[in-house]
Amino acid sequence: MPLYPDAEARVKANLRTIEAGGRALLVAIGEFTERQWDDINAVRRGLRLHEIESREIVFIGRHLYVSRTKDGYTVDDMWTQIESALSSVSVVFANPKMTAMENPLGRPDGYGNTVHDRAIFECTQRKPRAELFSVIPKGDSQKPVTKKAHP
Repeated sequence: MPLYPDAEARVKANLRTIEAGGRALLVAIGEFTERQWDDINAVRRGLRLHEIESREIVFIGRHLYVSRTKDGYTVDDMWTQIESALSSVSVVFANPKMTAMENPLGRPDGYGNTVHDRAIFECTQRKPRAELFSVIPKGDSQKPVTKKAHP
């Protein structure tokens, strides 16, 4: 598996820091498999984009947290999405505006959907490493129910 043994603790710590209104730090959470790294660079070369020089994946989490909480997802849900999207079986694809990987294996999300988790990477700011910018549970037509606080 491409994730480091302490990735879950690091990811959740960053997401909880953001949840509490703090500023999360850049943390290393794993590496692309050799095949994923080769595939990313081949696709990026074909698009005339710079290659990713390091297999290491880094994470901050602000965009991911903001996007997924709007959909009602919890920090634990976000971790599950990340873990699935960064699986060793995930397949690389890219276009001039996005470099991504998606798990081809459907995952029951606990909300009545079977999703394919897609990781979106930012490949310029943290050069030579790729930053996990967001994860999208593709196919989540039924979003989690969010409970509004009662006055």
